[in-house]
Amino acid sequence: MDQEQIWDTEAARRYDSPGTGMFAPEVLGPTVDRLAALAGDGPALEFAVGTGRVAIPLAGRGVPVTGIELSRPMIARLREKADDTTVPVVFGDMATATAPGKYALVYLVYNTIANLLTQAEQVECFRNAARHLAPGGRFVIELWVPELRRLPPGAPATVWHSEPGYIGLDTYDVLRQHVVSHHFRFAEEGREARLDRTPHRYIWPAELDLMGRLAGFELESRHADWTEAEFTAESRSHVSVYRLPTDDRRSTDLRTAGGGQADGFQASP
Repeated sequence: MDQEQIWDTEAARRYDSPGTGMFAPEVLGPTVDRLAALAGDGPALEFAVGTGRVAIPLAGRGVPVTGIELSRPMIARLREKADDTTVPVVFGDMATATAPGKYALVYLVYNTIANLLTQAEQVECFRNAARHLAPGGRFVIELWVPELRRLPPGAPATVWHSEPGYIGLDTYDVLRQHVVSHHFRFAEEGREARLDRTPHRYIWPAELDLMGRLAGFELESRHADWTEAEFTAESRSHVSVYRLPTDDRRSTDLRTAGGGQADGFQASP
């Protein structure tokens, strides 16, 4: 399943749900509050900006926001709500596309990094974030914790949500760390149902931290949600903040590493 095919015109049309779901004030409010605090006085870049769910209210808080987005229909939907001056958007993949300038904050929300289906692409996403950040800048990722403990032994699937008119089912390929989310939506009357499927590569928090290290980041904080609740073994998701060292810190680290090698190494005669 190609991501551009998944996020087509119909998906973009159905994506926004003002006031409910991920657009509910109790969900969106804390997200924007935390990102605004992390951006401070600097500009922000959103990978996979979508229809502007987060970027538009964040820009409304006075944070200059640029987006990168792979789906043209999603960009078109965003343009119905905000012009190119309010939220400039670069068309392209979040692992490779580049936006002009340097940023204080790069962020990825609502599990979007898992849309990259290989470990190599996910590592490149971290490296792309690092390329866009000024020294000391932060990369923020919101991501779910793989729920393999809920998967019965030998079973390939689990129901993760069920309510009248909707069933969410995940099928797992544990060898490749792939999961496909199946969204079944039923009409109030009749037997017809609509099925939407989205593939993901799930990432364990420790693996995510290693990706950050490979790109030059240090983990600054990890919480269970945007309100900074404690992250525990029972948390179903996390908000992780990674930070690049400042120029002064990076120079010190390099001098320390070089000095350590010189002091502890003696060449053979």
